[in-house]
Amino acid sequence: MIKKFNSIDGRYIEKIYGQDRFGYAKSDFEDIYDLIEWSKLGEYPGNELFFYDFEKGKVYKPFDKERNIVYGNPVFENHFLYFLQGDYVKKKVSLYRYFPERVLEKVIELEMEEVNLYNLTIIGDPLYVISQDAEDGFCCYYPNKISFPLNERESVVLIDDDKIYIERWIEEGWDEENNCRTDKYKYYTEIVVKDFLGKTIEKYIGCLNKHSNGEWWIS
Repeated sequence: MIKKFNSIDGRYIEKIYGQDRFGYAKSDFEDIYDLIEWSKLGEYPGNELFFYDFEKGKVYKPFDKERNIVYGNPVFENHFLYFLQGDYVKKKVSLYRYFPERVLEKVIELEMEEVNLYNLTIIGDPLYVISQDAEDGFCCYYPNKISFPLNERESVVLIDDDKIYIERWIEEGWDEENNCRTDKYKYYTEIVVKDFLGKTIEKYIGCLNKHSNGEWWIS
């Protein structure tokens, strides 16, 4: 039997790791960083964040659509949904804690000029609000202030037990002169573990994979 939600909009529902009751969708694919480009064009029409409850068959929307306001992708942690809201009018980025029909509260509000909007996201257990790119490196804004450089092959994947896990992709056996692979070509990832001061604790071959139940596995 095919079931229906109480609101049908033809949107694809994305998974939220760590639970299987709720999924989510957004009304467009814009991210908080895109507000900068939209500001050059005038105004951003705004987008909406929807949560789909597979137990009750209901669709929830924590906020109505507003101009120049955009939402990041949600995460699930400690029995609640969390998401970022970027407001280009107030120049604020806010972290919200949410559970449909029960809780909608602002956890923290950050000044937009004090954060790098590129790759601004929520990761870790407990939650960390971070951004990262090769130019500005890794920056954490909440709950701790942390920063250190990254190279173009590195990306922070997880923060757990006061350790920062970075994946670094490695490519071996590439013929630079002929711009092609050799018979010895290998592509894999390496995990670099750092402390909050940016000091490397350990390094080993591996790739971090998040299971649907929220558990992390190294392959």
